[in-house]
Amino acid sequence: MSNIQEQIKKEVETARAACDATDSTSPECAAAWDAVEELQAEASHQREGKGKTSLEKYCDENPEAAECRVYED
Repeated sequence: MSNIQEQIKKEVETARAACDATDSTSPECAAAWDAVEELQAEASHQREGKGKTSLEKYCDENPEAAECRVYED
């Protein structure tokens, strides 16, 4: 995860430099910030992927359901 955070920091620096060198409404500036947004979206998707499964969520809400029963030997 830290790798993508490092990439985001680099892209932010690149975007700021691009916007400083050109007009803030230039296509180069917009493209640079688009790259930052794409990386941030990917980081968000990676964080979401580590959540609970739909069955785990269901069992949290309905622990008495047959699907959620746990049998011990």
